[in-house]
Amino acid sequence: MLEQALAALAAAGGAAVVQAAGTDAWTGLRQAVARWFARGDARREQTELERLDRTSAELQDTHDDVAELRIRLETAWQTRIETLLEDMDEAERGRAAEQLLGLLAQHVPGTIVSADGGGVSVGGNVNISAPHGVAGWHVGTVNVNPPRPGTPQG
Repeated sequence: MLEQALAALAAAGGAAVVQAAGTDAWTGLRQAVARWFARGDARREQTELERLDRTSAELQDTHDDVAELRIRLETAWQTRIETLLEDMDEAERGRAAEQLLGLLAQHVPGTIVSADGGGVSVGGNVNISAPHGVAGWHVGTVNVNPPRPGTPQG
C-alpha cells in the first residue's frame, strides 16, 4: 500500500488526465503521461497513448452523467498510477514520483497541493454529499455537520 503522499500524487495524476482531456493542455499532458508510464518502452508508450485517447473520446462522446463518468475515469487513472508505483522498488518509486510531480506541474499548473501531518488538501472544489442524510467535515476547529433533512434547525 502506498503512503499518503504517493496516493495523493496518484489522485492528482488521475484528476489531471481527466480534467485536461479536450483542453489546450491535453496534447502535452497526454504525451508526458504516456512517456511516464512507458518508462522508455516505445511499444508501451503507444499503448498508453491509445488508452489516453480512449479516455478523451469517452469524455467527448458521453451522453451519460458526465460527473459520474469523470469520477470513474479519475479513479481508473489513479489506480493505474498507484499500481505502477507499487510495483517499483523504493528508489525507482521516488524518482517516478518526482517525475510525475514535475510533469503535472509543467502541464497542468496549479493542480498540485499538499498538506502536512496527515491533513488533506484539495486543489479545486470540494463537494460533500449526504445520500443518506448525514455528512460531516472537520477543518481545524470548525465542524460542518448538516442536519438530516426534515430535522428542525435551532
